[in-house]
Amino acid sequence: MENLFDLFYECSGVSTDTRNITEDVLFIALKGDRFNGNEYAQQAIDKGAKYAIVDQEKYADNHKIFLVKDGLLFLQKLAEHHRQQFDIPVIGITGTNGKTTTKELTAAVLSKKYNVLYTLGNLNNHIGVPLTLLQLKKGHDIAIIEMGASKVGDIKELTDIAHPSHGLITNIGHAHLEGFGSPENIIKTKTELYQAVAENKGVLFCNLDDKTLKQQLPSPCQNVNYGTVSEADISGNIVHLSPMLSFIWQSNSFTSPMVETQIIGKYNFYNMLAAICIGVHFNVNDKDISEALEQYTPSNNRSQLEKTSHNTVILDAYNANPTSVRSALENFSEIESNDKLFVLGDMLELGKNSKQYHQEIIDLSKKLNLQGVFVGKIFSSLAEENEILSFETTEQAKDFFSTALPKNNLILLKGSRGIGLEKLVEIL
Repeated sequence: MENLFDLFYECSGVSTDTRNITEDVLFIALKGDRFNGNEYAQQAIDKGAKYAIVDQEKYADNHKIFLVKDGLLFLQKLAEHHRQQFDIPVIGITGTNGKTTTKELTAAVLSKKYNVLYTLGNLNNHIGVPLTLLQLKKGHDIAIIEMGASKVGDIKELTDIAHPSHGLITNIGHAHLEGFGSPENIIKTKTELYQAVAENKGVLFCNLDDKTLKQQLPSPCQNVNYGTVSEADISGNIVHLSPMLSFIWQSNSFTSPMVETQIIGKYNFYNMLAAICIGVHFNVNDKDISEALEQYTPSNNRSQLEKTSHNTVILDAYNANPTSVRSALENFSEIESNDKLFVLGDMLELGKNSKQYHQEIIDLSKKLNLQGVFVGKIFSSLAEENEILSFETTEQAKDFFSTALPKNNLILLKGSRGIGLEKLVEIL
């Protein structure tokens, strides 16, 4: 396999999708439940790929197509090999919630001083991480690699490829329980990042306000910490949520002016502190750090504020799990607004205790005295006994709002990606 790694250095990059072939790339065929990339190897060559890698012999039928035992393994091993050509900081970021936002904020901060490679979108799995690492070039000073997990061992698989020198876990909550099986397995998997950084004698960034993360820090391992407590290396305090987050932060003798962000949510405060902590560690100017955070604008249905002709909508419908929905509701209850309404979608992939988690969210909404609508089959199965307004599909909710449209409200949309609550924005 290794003797084929040199092909990569003759090419302009890597592609695993013939729809995105550019001139002189190396095409690597991957297989899935519903597709077989091997079948498209010749098409990739015809569209401009310099070489192709396949793992089925019948498709390796010319001098530009090379056979390996496993295409995915080749991609991962090539990425690991390429990463090891660079003696630069590689920061691994994982967590149940906030990892994508934290990665984006950290990239914004570090980009004030460095040439940064970072994960695009949420390409944070066993394919996305290698593809990101293969974009490393000589001019890069730092790499930020987002790492996602949906089952035991996922993070170790990614750290074995990326060899992170630095690491941060945003938090550890309940998500993807179908794959993990238990909360204990989530902790074990997420903290594989801590173990990898410790083995590499690297540096960990830790939220001191989070007891679970604090307890899981390996010893000995250098760590830099953040939080609201005075003993934290980087500390901060929220000034107000209206609904945008504003806060101040401290580092040694420095106290920042108020940082007025374009992002919503008390829960994003720790994401901001994490980015500050990493920025200070890498000697980014204090003023530049605050400026980067103020300039950051969220996208991709994550904590976005949308002004419609009738209402103001908080669009946070990219994903949802018990931890993130609880945080979103608690934050929503603290925002000062005369008229507020939530629309909560089902939280998917929670396994056997799914109904219990949804019941807890219904109970929390009542405890916080918030008014709203629930969308999805799981919430709907609990509607009658809880006396809540619920719809099985987003389309049904859309029909309801078309005849009962609230006006001049602040509306929170929060649900799993599969529920598609973003479709409601056009009518709200």
